[in-house]
Amino acid sequence: MFYLVVVVLNDVDRLEPLMDGWTEEGAHGITVLHSSGLSQLKDALRRDDVPLFPSLRDLLEHDDLHHRTLFALVEGDALVDRLIATAQAIVGDFDEASTGILFTVPVGRALGLGRRP
Repeated sequence: MFYLVVVVLNDVDRLEPLMDGWTEEGAHGITVLHSSGLSQLKDALRRDDVPLFPSLRDLLEHDDLHHRTLFALVEGDALVDRLIATAQAIVGDFDEASTGILFTVPVGRALGLGRRP
């Protein structure tokens, strides 16, 4: 069975080690997105250095609002377990504040995975 493994990473300094760790474990085609949480955006509205009428773009330009969301589509429970263990070793306990979140989603169908560069 295929799974989507997703990490929303609070500390962007851990991005490269996490990508390297997942790649070493056998994850291929890792995708990384810039992301921000709603609570971060609301907090940014209360800041003194935000324009009087900020746009979403104004808010997202602040460096402290950036998270990274990584996801990889992988096959098998064993690989999922290794990716979770690697993420915890690099990021720390996801139950601690300001680390991020990790979740998996079972994938019923996946196309285009047979192509490898």
